[in-house]
Amino acid sequence: QLVESGGGLAQAGGSLRLTCVASGGFSRINAMGWYRQPPGKQRDLVAKIFPGSGRTRYADSVQGRFTISSDSAKSTVYLQMDSLKPEDTAVYSCNVNWDSFRRSGFSSWGQGTLVTVSS
Repeated sequence: QLVESGGGLAQAGGSLRLTCVASGGFSRINAMGWYRQPPGKQRDLVAKIFPGSGRTRYADSVQGRFTISSDSAKSTVYLQMDSLKPEDTAVYSCNVNWDSFRRSGFSSWGQGTLVTVSS
């Protein structure tokens, strides 16, 4: 189960921080990421982090403005969003790739949280 929080309304140039807490029968989390789906458009990757190595990946459109981080002890991933733009308006969803004690290769999604940036 993934529970997201932190979405809402922000002005252009402002900041928001998204949080996603993972819980359930996973033995290992391989990757945690944030995706977003603007109105009428497809869902795309925003940022991803690989907790084992600390390696991160960002979409070009958010590079230098957004920062993804994770707390393995809390099974939590964060997305710090700074210098927000109206085009960042979207439903943001958390995704976790994980292994159970018996099987590998699971992928879970959060319910999504709406971020609206006004100009």
